[in-house]
Amino acid sequence: MGCYCSNLVFFMLFLSWGFFISSTHQLQSTQTQILLQLRKHLEYPLQLSNWENYNGDFCNLVSNPQVSIKCEGNSISELKIMGDKLKKVSDFHGYAVQNQTLSETFSIDSLVVTLARLNTLRVLSLVSLGIWGPLPEKIHRLSSLELLDMSSNFIFGSIPNEISKLVKLRTLTLDGNFFNESIPNWFDSLSNLTILSLRNNKFNGQFPSSICKIASLTGIALSHNNLNGKLPDLTPLSSLNLLDLRDNHFDSELPLLPKGVTTVLLSNSSFKGQIPEEFGKLNRLQHLDLSSNSLVGTPPSNLFSLPNISYLNLGSNMLSGSLHNIIKCGDNLGFVDISINRLTGNLPPCLDTNSSNKRVVKLNGNCLSGVNNQKHSDSICKEGNVKKKQSWGSAAIWVTIGVIGLMVIFLVIVAFIRLFFHKRYNQREIVTLQHTVPKFIQESLPSGISSEVLANARIISEASKLGTQVAPSCRVFSIEELSEATNNFSSSMFLGEGSIGKLYKGRLENGGYIVIRSLSLYKKYSIRNLKVRLDLLSKLRHPHLVNFLGYCINDVGLEDTTSSRVFLVHEYISNGNFRTHLSECSPHQILKWSDRLAVLIGIAKAVHFLHTGVIPASSSNRLRTNNILLDEHRIAKLSDYGMSIITEELEQFEAKGDAPKSWHMKKLADDVYDFGFILLEALVGPIVTGKGETFLLNEMKSFGSQDGRQRIVDPVVLTTCSQESLSIVISITNKCISIEPENRPSFEDVLWNLQYAAQVQTTADYEQKSEGAL
Repeated sequence: MGCYCSNLVFFMLFLSWGFFISSTHQLQSTQTQILLQLRKHLEYPLQLSNWENYNGDFCNLVSNPQVSIKCEGNSISELKIMGDKLKKVSDFHGYAVQNQTLSETFSIDSLVVTLARLNTLRVLSLVSLGIWGPLPEKIHRLSSLELLDMSSNFIFGSIPNEISKLVKLRTLTLDGNFFNESIPNWFDSLSNLTILSLRNNKFNGQFPSSICKIASLTGIALSHNNLNGKLPDLTPLSSLNLLDLRDNHFDSELPLLPKGVTTVLLSNSSFKGQIPEEFGKLNRLQHLDLSSNSLVGTPPSNLFSLPNISYLNLGSNMLSGSLHNIIKCGDNLGFVDISINRLTGNLPPCLDTNSSNKRVVKLNGNCLSGVNNQKHSDSICKEGNVKKKQSWGSAAIWVTIGVIGLMVIFLVIVAFIRLFFHKRYNQREIVTLQHTVPKFIQESLPSGISSEVLANARIISEASKLGTQVAPSCRVFSIEELSEATNNFSSSMFLGEGSIGKLYKGRLENGGYIVIRSLSLYKKYSIRNLKVRLDLLSKLRHPHLVNFLGYCINDVGLEDTTSSRVFLVHEYISNGNFRTHLSECSPHQILKWSDRLAVLIGIAKAVHFLHTGVIPASSSNRLRTNNILLDEHRIAKLSDYGMSIITEELEQFEAKGDAPKSWHMKKLADDVYDFGFILLEALVGPIVTGKGETFLLNEMKSFGSQDGRQRIVDPVVLTTCSQESLSIVISITNKCISIEPENRPSFEDVLWNLQYAAQVQTTADYEQKSEGAL
């Protein structure tokens, strides 16, 4: 009996051991099948090719930078896969993109369901695999997750609320996707979270206040999004080391920061107000970037002497005042940028670039004493000095006011006397000047006001608002002056045919060079009327317009009595036109992408001024790449603008029978269309644009694919641009050359997009330099 019992126990132990072994192998087999199924979901990426026909234990696979599997016991605890599908588009519309995303048959929902079967997974990293679609709510089934990284994919929509149930989560990284809703406000549910990184998405809305309740957070990175609104007090984040909120649109003053923070990146995010004095007490701070905002006031002096500060960038703000309170700089401070502000006074010795200290200091664009390369205008720099010198006594001020008052009263009396004696003459003149502005402007004029006076007054008013300088009445040249300047209009001074008239180069007695345009105008109105129009043209002043200096009207020797010979005198721009700087025929002059953007932005500003800064708006401005001139500093200036003012194109709508407003808008839209082809030429170069408009319109379809861009875009552009910046310009170009005028954008929209593209490019260039320096 005892022997029987002993055998029975032995037999049961054997069965139990066999069942345990069977169960273990079954568990490993299940996990292996899940991994192979994941490989199928991810459409067999090259990085997982060694999984094929692999019969061993996946937990024993050798890890590499692309693939890593770790196990605890018989279960997978860590899975990291990094693919090679880098994000190369700036915009994503929720559909599969060939050679970028996984195919149309891919299902992110099925992928997450399969992943959820690895219920012991603590670390999951799926990067650059082309995963696309909205992140499924089922992600919360991975309840053991401590790290989730799905960067550089094509995930869009919102972050699902169910992620708040992943209470063990320590790191959440979703950089470089297309999330396009607001950041949820439930992050305080993730009490163990230490890293929150949502950079390079399209998140909008406000900074979630719930983030401030996570005391464990050491890093917050929300840069390169569209966040806005006020920022909360961040001092409760006692563990915070890194704060990166660059390139957003916060309408906020700088937030208060916790004392332990080491890296603060807040550049280009529309911050305003003063730099808080508390920033000068952040003794652990090493890296501070507040550049390209709208900060004012004097920076706290203690900021420069913080014990651990090594990088300090306050450039491109509106900081003012003196830095004399800066007694010393921190020993670790190696880089300082205070450029492009309004700082005054003497430079502190520790920021003196001529001294023996080895720190890099950028100072240009200020009003500092004894510092070269200051680029602010004299008026800005003198503004502070003027205020200092206004220390007159109260008696002197009152005497001055009294004298000025008497002078004003005297001038008013004189003006009334002149007005009385010339009233009838002026009324007769009004009739003469009725043709100087379009009919649809005249109809709204108050009675008794000359349309010339109204037009000129509006030009002066709007130009002043835009910060331009309004010149007095233009100079009237004699034909003898112009003949002498051009050596009697000799062929050696002939520059060629412009878009209207012949062009000659001339040199005045004072040595200054000019360009003279010779043309004949039909005598529809009197010479006086023509002079009024020319004077109106001279008032179109803008930094990106070629200056109109004056004119000469000469009818001597003309057989045709129905026309007038007119010479228009402009400033001479020495560095050629935009088209020559795009040509491969001049490789030493060819412009890289960022320089092309600078030219395009300058011309867009000029045309925006012509459309909105004057009444009547100047349309049909003959926008061509060879009408864009570059000076010796490569500042772009538009020529051939405003010709409609003197060639009577403003009256053409009467003959066409169009409604005034619709005709006017159509002409403005024509400028947008023409500018679209300037954008196109900047993208593809003059050789391609020489094939004609129809060819270009057909080729625009090629911009939608990466291969198409490689084929048609100028190689210089491809090698010097970021894909995001390029995509922005391609998008606005498409809109500009729309066949239907009503579908074209305004120049304000065009300008905004170009400035945004330039901003993106600047950021990309900076990051590339930073990576190269590491």
